Amino acid sequence: TMLTLTDNARHAVQDIATRAGLPDDGGLRIAKSQQEAGSFELSLVPAPVDGDQVIEAEGTRVFVESETSEVLADQQLDAAASPEGVG
Repeated sequence: TMLTLTDNARHAVQDIATRAGLPDDGGLRIAKSQQEAGSFELSLVPAPVDGDQVIEAEGTRVFVESETSEVLADQQLDAAASPEGVG
């Protein structure tokens, strides 16, 4: 099993990746936070890091750090609209 993306999350990631000017191989990376135990860091990266699980959904790419992929295996990434945009 692996992390799945809702349509909202897919559109949100695609939108921020496009706005950031990421290359086609780029995407959103999810990794364990080094500062705060039990939380995750999200970053936009031009390519996955060796060992990352790569999740592709209709052109949207999300990279999940290997340790983190076990924690998020049966989870779903979602995004919700707010006055500031989708996030």
